[in-house]
This record gives sequence, structure tokens and C-alpha cells, in this order.
Amino acid sequence: MSFKNLDQFIKALDKAGELKRIKEPVSPYLEITEMTDRVCKKQGPALMFENVEGYNMPVLTNAFGSYKRMCIALGVGDFNEISQDIVHFLEMEAPQGLIKKLKMIPKLKRLSDMFPRQVKTAPCQEVILKGEDVDLGKFPILHCWPKDGGPFITLPLVFTKHPETGIRNVGMYRMQVFDKNTTGMHWHPPKGGAQHYRIAERLGKRLEVAVAIGPDPSTTYAATAPLPEDVDEMVFAGFIRQEPVEMIKCLTIDGEVPAESHIILEGYVDPHERRIEGPFGDHTGYYSLQSEYPVFHITCITHRRNPIYPATVVGKPPMEDCYMAKATERIFLTFIKKQLPEIVDINLPIEGVFHNVAFVSIDKRYPGHAKKIMQAIWGMGQLAFTKILLIFDKEVNVQSTSDVLWRLGANVDPKRDTVFVEGPVDALDHAAPRPFLGSKMGIDATRKWKEEGFEREWPETIEMDEATIEKVNDLWKRLGLD
Repeated sequence: MSFKNLDQFIKALDKAGELKRIKEPVSPYLEITEMTDRVCKKQGPALMFENVEGYNMPVLTNAFGSYKRMCIALGVGDFNEISQDIVHFLEMEAPQGLIKKLKMIPKLKRLSDMFPRQVKTAPCQEVILKGEDVDLGKFPILHCWPKDGGPFITLPLVFTKHPETGIRNVGMYRMQVFDKNTTGMHWHPPKGGAQHYRIAERLGKRLEVAVAIGPDPSTTYAATAPLPEDVDEMVFAGFIRQEPVEMIKCLTIDGEVPAESHIILEGYVDPHERRIEGPFGDHTGYYSLQSEYPVFHITCITHRRNPIYPATVVGKPPMEDCYMAKATERIFLTFIKKQLPEIVDINLPIEGVFHNVAFVSIDKRYPGHAKKIMQAIWGMGQLAFTKILLIFDKEVNVQSTSDVLWRLGANVDPKRDTVFVEGPVDALDHAAPRPFLGSKMGIDATRKWKEEGFEREWPETIEMDEATIEKVNDLWKRLGLD
């Protein structure tokens, strides 16, 4: 089941017992964060704060904060459904014969449903604010942590267009509120929005930007997905939804935004204009430091008549964003296997906050194979920022921390099996000696072969024989030991 808008998603959460409505007065300054953080740590429900002090607008948090809610958001029972769907499309062949052509019709319709559809009127433009009426202070934007530089918009979909090709990019970048009509634009160098801005600066042009807050959940997720450069996130959202994302033209800039959004910010970023942004309590569990970032100037705000303000709170894991990342891990494993078919499974543990640690199991086929996989992963999209990469044999369950740590301790000779390289690191890696550049470590925890210079005999792992297992299984049931 897909959702046309955020409202339908909220109703589905309510029906599933996945939403808690908070009617007591709560402040957007720290208090909503504290309540959300406690609920996240307990893997509790989504929270709808219906009585936000100083505002007549509810705040929704933790809507994606569990595996179950992420599946509801994407309209699937399991993330693998999307992954398998992607495989089917990647393996589409030209049909031969009438029957095969007829069988292609549903796929072709699905393909046509992926592309956005433009509409002339939209709920997101029911209220229009321009000029002096533009005021971010009308919205319950959260000040999350005590040492944050100010309130931050934490769940924005940022729309930009390539200044030369016009190709759209949608990303999710935090936005610190500076005043009533300006914010920071915290896009990191590898991100699509940052690339568009670099090109605009080189051309000496202003970059127009639109920000959507509170579209349907699949569209929100699509903005976080690590898609190949110049692949339209709205097409990917349509693929997940199995119906087009309806888009509406902006009023003051040349751009389109999801028509069912709750709030839209329109504006621009000038070339070479910077302002100090931060600190911000980030998903690493530490405050990211102050730095200079571009400034977003808002020319127009539009919203629904009765908008809901969705926000996410990040901090020490586990938090809501961890579950969005785990969905990405499962869905995009298909793409990784297409390029590296020897990979069996990947686990980006929640405690590793997406880029610090990765466990990978492989079907080892030749000497040095584990080291080849390390180099390949360090050259692959956002996985290039993986700081500590551990490679295991195919029989290792990398989803089990217990299995991983056992094999790591047993199979590794630190001097022989550890690889260090230097290269780009995540912008939030505060341990790196300089911003955006640091070292990475790979550990080969696979069984070592004679061809790799291992001269001893590798021991067998302890396993019980099948006959004994079957006999004890029968006895187990009679003894009621389950």
C-alpha cells in the first residue's frame, strides 16, 4: 500500500497502534527532543505533539523510527520486496512473441507510473506568504540540543536543478534558522545539491532552491536514498509508490515540488555567500562543529490550511534516522551485488552511524579477494566514506554481532590482515586530522589460503553431526525444552 500524502500515513500509523498523541503542552525548545529521544531508545511509537507551546500547529516526530514503521512508510512487508522489484526491472528483456509481449504490459505501466505528474493546483499552496509575511517563526521548528546554534529544520527535502543541464536533485540537508527569512544550507561536498551550487558559483549565478516539508513518506525516503548522480529522486519515489508523485510549479522560482507537501519554502542561494552554521547535535552522537555554509534566502512560503510540522531528532544511536539507513542497506544491496556479485551480505551496524563501520561477507574465490573488495567498496558512492571495513567468509552471519566478533578475534593476524588507506571521509568525522580527508582501515577476517602465504593448516570449526542433531531434536520436543 502506498500513501498519497503524509495524512494517510499518519492514519495508517494510528490504525496500527504505532502513533502516540501527546495532548499536554510541550515546548519545541529541547522538550520535544528529550521526549522523542527517550521513545527512540525504547523503540517506541511515532509521536504527535498536538499542543506545542506558542504554536497552533502539531509536530510529528519518530514517524520512521522502527523497522515496522519504515515498512509501513514504503508500503511493503519487507524491504526485500523493493530490492526484488528493482532486480526485476534491471533484468527486463526485449519480449519475443505475443505472450511475452502481453506479460510485459504490467511492467510497462509500472514504468510509466514512475515519472512525476504535474498538476495545476495543490494542497501545499492553499496558504501563500510573500514579502513581509515570510516568517519562519510561525512554525514550531525544533531547537533540539542545549548547545545547538539555534533551531534547525531537520526533515527538509531540498530541490535544486543543475545550472547547465536542468536535471533535478533532491537531498536532505539540515537547515539552521538564522532569522525570519534566511537559513543555513548544510550540504556536504559530495552531495548533489553542493555540486549544483559549485557549478552555479563557477558561473557566477544564483542557485534557486525549493524546500518541501511533509510530503508522503516514500518521497521523504527517496530524498535520503544514495542514488547514482543525475537519477531523479522523484522517479525513484514513484517507483516505490507505484504511482507518480504529483508536482506543482513554484510561485517565485523555476522549480517544482511535491503537491501534497504540508509546507514549501521557495528561495535562492547566492554565490560565494557564507555564514557560520552550527554547532548541531548530530547523528554521530556528538555536536558537529561550527563552520561556514551557504545562506538560503526565502522568497515565499506556502502551506496547507492546517499543516503538520514533521521533524526528526538525531543524536546518540539508536535514533529514527538509523532505521531509514537500515532500509537503504537492504534495498540497495541489490545494486551493490550487481557490481560485486561475490558479496553475500552487508551490515552497517546502527552504532556505526552509517559510515564508521561495515561488516561484509563474501564468496571468496581467489587469493587477495578480501582486499580487492575493500578497494572496490572504498570507490563506491557513499560507501566510500566507510572508515572501518571488515570482510568475512560467506558462512559468517554479518547480521550477528556475536558471530562477527568471534570470527574477528579468531581469524585475524593484525599485522598481516590490516590495510590502511587515505582518502575522503564523511564531513561529520570529527576524528579525521582535517575536514573531509582522513584514513580508513580494512580488516581481512576471511580464512587464509596457502596461496596467500599461510603455511599452517587452518582448523575446522566445531559442528555437530546431522544424525545426532535429528535425534536430539525429537528428544527436545518430548522434554519440553523449547
